[in-house]
Amino acid sequence: MYRIKTYNQISVKGLERFPRDQYEVASEIGHPAAYLLRSHKLHGEEIPDTLQAVARAGAGVNNLPVEAYTRRGIVAFNTPGANANAVKELVLAGLLLGSRGIAAGMAYVQTLTDITDAGAMSKLLETEKKRFAGRELYGKTLGVVGLGAIGSMVADMALALDMRVVGYDPALSVEAAWRLPSQVQRMENLQSLLANSDYVSLHVPALDSTRHMINAETLQSLKRGAIVLNFARDAIVDTAAIVACLDDGGMGQYICDFPEPCLLGRSDVVAMPHIGASTAEAEENCAVMAANQLMDYLQNGNIKNSVNFPPISMAKNGECRITFSNENVSGVLGRVLSVLADNRVNVVDMVNKSRDKVAYNIIDVEQTPAAAVIAAIGAVEHVVNVRVIA
Repeated sequence: MYRIKTYNQISVKGLERFPRDQYEVASEIGHPAAYLLRSHKLHGEEIPDTLQAVARAGAGVNNLPVEAYTRRGIVAFNTPGANANAVKELVLAGLLLGSRGIAAGMAYVQTLTDITDAGAMSKLLETEKKRFAGRELYGKTLGVVGLGAIGSMVADMALALDMRVVGYDPALSVEAAWRLPSQVQRMENLQSLLANSDYVSLHVPALDSTRHMINAETLQSLKRGAIVLNFARDAIVDTAAIVACLDDGGMGQYICDFPEPCLLGRSDVVAMPHIGASTAEAEENCAVMAANQLMDYLQNGNIKNSVNFPPISMAKNGECRITFSNENVSGVLGRVLSVLADNRVNVVDMVNKSRDKVAYNIIDVEQTPAAAVIAAIGAVEHVVNVRVIA
C-alpha cells in the first residue's frame, strides 16, 4: 500500500486516479511515500525517511526544497503544460485589455449612476467614447519570450488573430520546436525581439538564468510604446525598471498577473491577482497529471516531468525491478552490476541516465534479490538510495 499525503485542495479528478486497493491518500497521514500538493510551502519542513517523490500540481516549484530532495534521492515532479490553455486564454484577455479602453470604459460607465434617462446616457456615451478608443491586434507583432507549452499556444493563438509572431527561447527543446507553428519567426536574442514587437508576452520559468531578464538594460531595446505582458513569474522582471520605463513613455502598458504595491493606482498598468491557472479545468488537468506521474514512478520507477531527475522510462521485463539514484560520478553503475553478478542475479534489461549531479538507473532482473544484495547495492559508494519494485 502506497501512502500519499496531500496538501492544499486537490481536484477530486486527480485524487480519483489512485486505486483505493493500492493507495491510501489523505491530508493527515504518517510515513508517506509521496506528497501531492499545489502551492503549500515545504521549505524548512522535516523530510520523512519514507518520502520517495513529491508532485506539484502546477508548473512552478519555488515552494519545494528541490536541492534538499535531490541530495536525498527524492524525485520532484511538476505538471508543465497542464494549465497552458488557461494561461493562454488569460493572455488573450490581457492583449485585449491592453489594446482597447475596456477597463477604463467600464469603470467610467459605473460612475453614471446619477443619470436616470436612457436617452441622455446614450447621448453622453456617444460624446465620451472617444476617450476609450484603442487599436486592433490585427497586423501587429507579438513577441513571445519562451516557446514551451504555453508560449507555443500563445503564438498559435496570435497567428489565428492575424498577428505577426516572433519568438525567442535560448533553451528551446526539440520537442518544443516541433510543437511551434512554422509561421513563428525565431529571433536570435532578446534585444531583437523587444525591438521588433508591439506586444511582448513572457513565458519563461523562474530560474537563476531568467531572474530579472527584463531589466533596465534590456528595456532599452524595447520598441517605444510597446505593451509587455507577464503571465509567467514575477521574478523574471525588475519591477522598478518596468515602472521607470512606463514613467518615461518607453513602455505603453504593463499587464501582469503579479501585483506589487508600486504598480497600483497606475492607468498604464493592468494587474490581475495571480489567476493565470485559476480555472476548474486547469486544476483538474494539473492534479490528474501529477497523480499519474506519481503512480508511474512509485509502481514502475519511471520518471517524467521531474525538475531534478532525468526523464527515464522502461517497460517491465523481468520478475523484479531495482531502481537506484547516485551521485553522477563514474564507476557507480559498474560496481552495482558487479554486486548483482557476484550474487548470481541475472540482469534482463537496464537503462541509465543522468542530469547535472545526479544519475538514475532502472534494472530489471530475473529473480527478486535477497535483502542482503539490496543492502550491498545501497552500500556502494555514491549510491544515494535503492528501491525494489516487485
